[in-house]
Amino acid sequence: MFYFKDQNDGFYSVADLSIRVPDGCIEITQDEFTSSQFVLPEPTYAQKRAAEYPPATDYLDGVVKGDQAQIDKYIADCLAVKAAYPKV
Repeated sequence: MFYFKDQNDGFYSVADLSIRVPDGCIEITQDEFTSSQFVLPEPTYAQKRAAEYPPATDYLDGVVKGDQAQIDKYIADCLAVKAAYPKV
């Protein structure tokens, strides 16, 4: 079982192979998942930064379609993340 701190506070089961587990997930035990006392660790700076990036498929889709506006938006979104979360 994995937990990912995002806008949905998502839990991902490794048994469900149809779901891609996002990078930055924290592995938890079944007992921690079912426990009412489960305390989630605060995501690291690098995890927060990584979670903000748009999916690379947005860029690739723009390239395949030849959609320069979509490519430019992807680049702008990445630059905004870099500005909000500069590497330390």
